[in-house]
Amino acid sequence: MKAAVVTDLGKPLEIQDLPVPEPGPGQVLVRMEASGLCHTDIHAAHGDWPVKPQPPFIPGHEGVGPVQAVGEGVSAELVGKRVAIPWLGSSCGTCRYCVSGWETLCESQVNSGYSVDGCYAEYAVADAGAVVPVPEGVSSFDAAPLTCAGVTTYKAIKVARVVPAERVAVFGVGGLGHLAVQYARLVGGFVTAVDLEPDKLGLAHRLGADQIVNARTHDPVEEIKKAGGADVAVVLAASPKAFEQAYRSLNRGGRLVMVGLPADNAAINVPIFETVLSGISVIGSIVGTRQDLSEVFALHAAGRTQVIAEPRRLDEVNESFDEVLGGRAEARLVFEF
Repeated sequence: MKAAVVTDLGKPLEIQDLPVPEPGPGQVLVRMEASGLCHTDIHAAHGDWPVKPQPPFIPGHEGVGPVQAVGEGVSAELVGKRVAIPWLGSSCGTCRYCVSGWETLCESQVNSGYSVDGCYAEYAVADAGAVVPVPEGVSSFDAAPLTCAGVTTYKAIKVARVVPAERVAVFGVGGLGHLAVQYARLVGGFVTAVDLEPDKLGLAHRLGADQIVNARTHDPVEEIKKAGGADVAVVLAASPKAFEQAYRSLNRGGRLVMVGLPADNAAINVPIFETVLSGISVIGSIVGTRQDLSEVFALHAAGRTQVIAEPRRLDEVNESFDEVLGGRAEARLVFEF
């Protein structure tokens, strides 16, 4: 099979011919039809975060395709069924987080394309208990971005507990942000979209954003305050400055939801006095559970969301990374096989 491999952190990926992996006990072999490019894949390949993956490895955690074979202990009925391979490659299943529906917080979790080989390949193995069925009403091309970008932003809106008529400011309108705008609207929020690129702001407007703010030419805090302030600010940009702006745009009782992960373990200053007196909450939100992803697929199958993405070939992986880093990708890029 062909696979895009990180041979050294920070170096271009190599397209290699590798043996098709065999599913072990409790695993499935998936023939890839589509695999989305997430900014996390770039962070993984560059070794940007404190816990670094160990090369050589295959990135990717938005893989979708039919099950080709199963390992010992897995029902053969799965063969031929289309599934998604998400970021959460597996979890222990028995800790307090797993049994309470928060398996994404499991301290023993394994992550696709980071701690185990992922989906930038024609075939991938995955834990049979971690993959999520893809309904017939969702194409593999759309399902790929939904597997991370969709479920991550869906979960962020969920944990923010947005109620109708609250203002939700989305900082960063791209692969994740264009979906966050839609989920915030689905629960009745008035949406402010903040970005540096006019094209992405235009996309947010087309998807129903009530206010758009170009952070390159205007102060987002001032513009959001003019509109009445934000009750929720969801930060998807990988810039510490965006987090600071999001915090300062909040009303009393506001919720700052941190999703984007800047490099180098960045931090922001959270003033204790203001946070306490204003009743502000700071919430970390990481991806979503298998149940969350099933809900994301159900909403898309019902026509409630749009996925904005462009197809790419796997051998264009390095150029695709450059597109994302340069802000030239309108939303998501998806490798098709």
